[in-house]
Amino acid sequence: MRAVVQRTDLAAVTVDNRPVASVGKGLTVFLGVGKEDTEADVAYLAEKIVNLRIFPDEAGKMNLSLLQIQGELLVVSQFTLFGDCRKGRRPAFDTAASPPMAEKLYELFLAACRQYGINVGCGQFQTEMIVRLDNHGPVTILLDSKRAF
Repeated sequence: MRAVVQRTDLAAVTVDNRPVASVGKGLTVFLGVGKEDTEADVAYLAEKIVNLRIFPDEAGKMNLSLLQIQGELLVVSQFTLFGDCRKGRRPAFDTAASPPMAEKLYELFLAACRQYGINVGCGQFQTEMIVRLDNHGPVTILLDSKRAF
């Protein structure tokens, strides 16, 4: 699984001009599921994200996690995180999971994050969405459950 994690002051998703989810201070996560991903990847990434220390403490250092600040989480599925652009000009998505598999692991990821007691909003799987967010910092972190980067 791959995630683009952004520290945000607010974030919202709409589909067909209709609000789907919105959150306040916390994290916005764009989540991609790969063909080789399993429930172990879900557990690893959920735990990593909610405990990622990227919020400032009283001294202004990034020492606090989403759990510690009692922040909110917005998760948006994004298969394009598995786009391979090394050849040609059109991304290849051969390593992205099939929609049924991706949706299952995406839903498991949402459930895993909710088990930490945080408010979790989400996009609508396999739809065209508009995501608006205020990235604070800016802080953007790339994560890969296979530790490719």
